[in-house]
Amino acid sequence: MRVCVGVGLLCLLGGVTASASLLQILRREMERNAAVLRQQSQPAYFIAYAVTDLHVVTLEAQAGRLRRNLQQRSRWLDVDLRVGSYELDNTRPLQEASIGEPSSPIQLPISEDEQALRHLLWQATMEAYERASREYAKVLAAQAVRVQESDNLPDFSRERPQRAQSVRAHPVVDTAGWAARLRQLSALFVAYPWIYVHRVSLQVTSAQKFLVTTEGTELAWSEQQVFLNVAAQTRADDGMELPLYRSYFAFELRELPPVEQLRQDILRMIALLDSLRRAPVLETYTGPALLSGEAASVFFHEILGHRLEGHRQRDPQSAQMLRDLLQKPILPPFLDVVFDPTQRYREGKPLAGSYAYDDEGVPGQRVVAVEQGVLRNFLLSRMPIAGFAHSNGHGRRQPGMRVVARQSNLLVFARSVVSPAELRQRLLEECRRQGKEFGLLFDIVEGGFTFTARTIPNAFNVMPLVVYKVYVDGRPDELVRGVDLIGTPLTTFAHIVAAGSDVGVFNGICGAESGNLPVSASSPSLLVSRIEVQKKAKSDERLPVLPPPFVQAE
Repeated sequence: MRVCVGVGLLCLLGGVTASASLLQILRREMERNAAVLRQQSQPAYFIAYAVTDLHVVTLEAQAGRLRRNLQQRSRWLDVDLRVGSYELDNTRPLQEASIGEPSSPIQLPISEDEQALRHLLWQATMEAYERASREYAKVLAAQAVRVQESDNLPDFSRERPQRAQSVRAHPVVDTAGWAARLRQLSALFVAYPWIYVHRVSLQVTSAQKFLVTTEGTELAWSEQQVFLNVAAQTRADDGMELPLYRSYFAFELRELPPVEQLRQDILRMIALLDSLRRAPVLETYTGPALLSGEAASVFFHEILGHRLEGHRQRDPQSAQMLRDLLQKPILPPFLDVVFDPTQRYREGKPLAGSYAYDDEGVPGQRVVAVEQGVLRNFLLSRMPIAGFAHSNGHGRRQPGMRVVARQSNLLVFARSVVSPAELRQRLLEECRRQGKEFGLLFDIVEGGFTFTARTIPNAFNVMPLVVYKVYVDGRPDELVRGVDLIGTPLTTFAHIVAAGSDVGVFNGICGAESGNLPVSASSPSLLVSRIEVQKKAKSDERLPVLPPPFVQAE
């Protein structure tokens, strides 16, 4: 996600011939190094060389002018080297927060210079072996003096080797044409001096991935994501900062909306920002609420998805909230939750968490995590957990990070739904039953975060941008500002009472232990009988004293 190549230039690794050449170099050097390291007193039983060839085009415009035009190309090496055995190796979780020593990806030359590549592979392998040996010594010491784990699970699963090559050339982006479009769109903000910050950006990320392992895996495949982002921010009279974001995801540039649709969306964003800066601050509230499909998607990603990531079930620092709830109900019986990196679209919308193979070379697989409200499965890398001996293709990482289990496409399905109008009516009925003057509608969200460690309360915070009061007496909905949706997972799950027939999709970048990765979440709208909000942090800065200059757009 952070590299690119000059427009009009052909990628040096664009064809199968170049890919095969790189794979051959990786294979030969790995076999040479493995033969020696298997004979050491602390033998290396597994080695994987992963190369990520990145090509990133980034364009950004503001006030009708182009601010950024970056085109970069880079290639990164990650070495996964394990000392010990499948049953016990240097990655064994300990009570310490982390036994893994910090490492960085090795930057490789773009050209197919075998001598240079072999030298860097040799150097990186030696560093990885020394690091793994130190880690393994800590593991052995801990085994000798500490209480043994009751599960006694192996540290690495045995998976079937994969062999396939399907590398595509990096795309050639019409940067001049897209720069003109972005300038045109960003110029729409110039007429509104109360919008203090704005930008319109495009990022096209193409990754060619190569993986060889001592088990026999030999893969070369491609992944591509396109994000077009619009961001704008104003400030209310009381100093509260009010941002709005609109993101468009696609696999190919041609899938993005036409410029006229983008233009209309920006004009609606500007009108909504104007309303927000005049909107009242919402007081503290507990009671019924509607979550739009987009808001419900982020809700599930934050409070359920992260707790289903398999490594948390073995991490001594994790609260492991769901570990003992397997085969027990955690959601209402009308809800299913599926993770599926093989599904590329839902309701015609592309899903950013799609991929063919995870970063351990395991094919992406459909995982039914919750069925009729009952917890059935976790997201798994090659780190086994109790009851699950094999990966289900969710071991992911950003270059330079260690693989852990991560989310892909989170898909919520409702077995019984009502129309949006009926869902709204049920909100009003629930408000009357609880004696509430109004309920809340969470329409647009920015994102969120959650806590999973056992040393702090396991809570979540979803950050809404657009929230409305829905009045019981029939008054028009009232836009409000200044609150976050908070709570604890199991309590909040218990208050989901109905789902709508509409479906929302949220595409974004998720940051966690193994870095920043594209993910998607999709859900129908939800009625929750009881939610809690808290006031947002508020700046005490006054409105700008200097008026913004007039900028003549092209």
